[in-house]
Amino acid sequence: MTIESRASWGARAPKGTPTRLASTHGVKAHYTGGRVDPDTLTDHKKCRAAIRGIQNGHMDGNGWQDIGYSMWVCSHTAGMGRGPKVLPAANGAGLNSGHYAILFLVGNAGVTKPTDNMKRHFHEARQYLRDKGGAGTEIKGHRDGYATDCPGGPIYAWVKAGAPKPGGSDPAPPKGSPGTKPASGQVIPLHTTLVQEGSDNAALVKDLQRALNAHGWDLKVDGDFGPATLHAVRVFQDHNNLAVDGDVGPLTWRKLAAK
Repeated sequence: MTIESRASWGARAPKGTPTRLASTHGVKAHYTGGRVDPDTLTDHKKCRAAIRGIQNGHMDGNGWQDIGYSMWVCSHTAGMGRGPKVLPAANGAGLNSGHYAILFLVGNAGVTKPTDNMKRHFHEARQYLRDKGGAGTEIKGHRDGYATDCPGGPIYAWVKAGAPKPGGSDPAPPKGSPGTKPASGQVIPLHTTLVQEGSDNAALVKDLQRALNAHGWDLKVDGDFGPATLHAVRVFQDHNNLAVDGDVGPLTWRKLAAK
């Protein structure tokens, strides 16, 4: 699992120095409020074009420094907006310091409901903002505290239901069923040994990275338990109702290897 960079979707540079945040109460869900081309569900180039259009509207139309959202999600990925530790602009005056803003590429015409992949990517973005930006546990909609129909009926109903992860499954479509052979040709091992960030047991960390890749990530299998591997572990734990501590003990190994 990766977060799409600003460079990847062609973001403009911010105008001016952004206001910094130490932390927030959590995140707020948003939608575009306009028509979203249904082709964005299958053509990621159109997603990127749509996000560029939103950024242009915010910077040239609203006069904002940057796109107003902290992050955004489509059916293909979670992407970087202003990012963590930066004040968003989309929540409304006086409300931006309370929550980061995550945009669904959903509108009031065309694509009007979030897909399961969007919901999974929303949780990836939320976890990233928790890991990197001090986001708290709250999940709210834009209309909570601000007079708007955003994030639309379907997304808001999902938020009010607790933003459940679809099927409690992995945050990205798996490359193979858990417990089957990943690309390496090796069966995912079931370890009882604890492995943690910074572990110098390269062989064990490689087993972990292969196991995560079989669940949909694209980690480099290098034996380095660095930030990318740690983030993948935490998202996997969150999506599988495990303690989100980044420590890979027997319960996490068992979930990784379970059929």
